[in-house]
Amino acid sequence: MHALELFDLSGKIALVTGGSRGLGLEIATGLGEAGATVAITARRANFLASAEAELRSRGITPLVLTCDVTSPEQIADSVAATIAAYGRIDILVNNAGIAWAAPVETMPLDKWRQVMETNATGCFLMTQAVGREMIRAGGGGAIVNTASYVAAMGSPTEIIDAVGYTASKGAVVSMTRDFAVKWARHGIRVNAVAPGYFDTRLSSGVLSQAKERIEAMTPLRRIGRPGELKGAVVFLASPAAAYVTGHILAVDGGMTAL
Repeated sequence: MHALELFDLSGKIALVTGGSRGLGLEIATGLGEAGATVAITARRANFLASAEAELRSRGITPLVLTCDVTSPEQIADSVAATIAAYGRIDILVNNAGIAWAAPVETMPLDKWRQVMETNATGCFLMTQAVGREMIRAGGGGAIVNTASYVAAMGSPTEIIDAVGYTASKGAVVSMTRDFAVKWARHGIRVNAVAPGYFDTRLSSGVLSQAKERIEAMTPLRRIGRPGELKGAVVFLASPAAAYVTGHILAVDGGMTAL
């Protein structure tokens, strides 16, 4: 194949959780731009409506699905709806996630559980549901999880004080590697991207307080720019990464290279 053809996702069906805004919407856009047919999920219908309009403005016609990834029933419905619409799922991107900031000494247990349930258990449940369908269809497929640079290193309290988020992303990294090994026999590749700081709603609180310090400790001396994550996900989802599985691709300006 020509090098550019290796990144072509034409004819592929992609499901992106947390795809209604921020990095999830960027990822859905990138997959659509690469030729994939895209379905996106989110908990809130109003965000899905604006995301659908944004994607349509770029020539991408998405299937939009309301889904809370902590609910096995809603996951099953979303997977079934995607397969009913398109016949199969070739690519899954687990991007849905939340965070809660509080000092470790006073982190509320209910918030810890909420973050872990969404970021770690939600990733597991959706991967399990889609992976079953990939195996049932004869195998093959690509799963890309959204981890984070925080899974690889500790952070000063002055930058990020969200131990539940950190722990949940560490779980995503471990799951990525374990699923990759277990499902290699089915031809299913499982990888993850580990973003550093991008200007999104999720990171707005951290950046409002510590952007200058974050940029100073990042080798590229800046936070991520719009469009700088989608290419990494397209790569991991595409034939260009046919021999890549169990890998955590840092997209963090060099932060975890320090």
